[in-house]
Amino acid sequence: MAIAVAELVDFYKTPLGRISRRLVQQALSNIDVMDGRRRVVGLGFATPYLRPYLGKSERVIAFMPARQGVISWPPGEQNHTVLTDLLELPLTDAAIDLVLAFHALEHVADAEELMREIWRITAPGAHLIIAVPRRRGLWAQRDNNPFGQGNPFSRSQLGRLLRQHSFVPVAWCDVLHVPPSQFLPLVRSAGAIERVGGLLGSPLAGIMLVRAVRQNYPAVIRRARSGRLIRLPDLAPQPALPVGGS
Repeated sequence: MAIAVAELVDFYKTPLGRISRRLVQQALSNIDVMDGRRRVVGLGFATPYLRPYLGKSERVIAFMPARQGVISWPPGEQNHTVLTDLLELPLTDAAIDLVLAFHALEHVADAEELMREIWRITAPGAHLIIAVPRRRGLWAQRDNNPFGQGNPFSRSQLGRLLRQHSFVPVAWCDVLHVPPSQFLPLVRSAGAIERVGGLLGSPLAGIMLVRAVRQNYPAVIRRARSGRLIRLPDLAPQPALPVGGS
């Protein structure tokens, strides 16, 4: 099930949305390797986490799926967003050094086809960072947040999906141990809850992040696509009834 871009924007404006963004951004900085200028692509609704890459990367593009909708980003600056089909990205092969997929994998109808498309657009040795709701986490069990929509994953499921499509997981991180509640005293204690949750382990975490490295050869060849428009030049349009007929 796709979630509308307006709902995503509204969530990240709430107290819970702001603290979840900060906690996920901290986890992202822990598993990413900021090694020079790169071509960076965000898939789904990745703009809340792309800001640190602006100015440090050669290029930053945010692809948003048509069923979700699109917003202009960043506000007041040159737009970096594109409305597109995530299964048919308008990029050449091996063009991207880093892909960040947030609110993406759990919402697509064909996760394997998306993985094949990500492999196509990434260069050999490129990195892929994915954030998905944990299947047993509280966030996946509540529909009052974006991570409660779509299909959650277990670590074994996500790891298998990556390896089957020539991505090797190299770093994992569990985050959002705070319950998905807008209750302000709970939100204000999110930092302490996160530290305690990190000591207790992943069973309390709401989402998981993984960084994977793209291998040189595809494990699964992408399906050939037929053209959407079939031309029949020898057929001329005809009226439903003969002209002048009854």
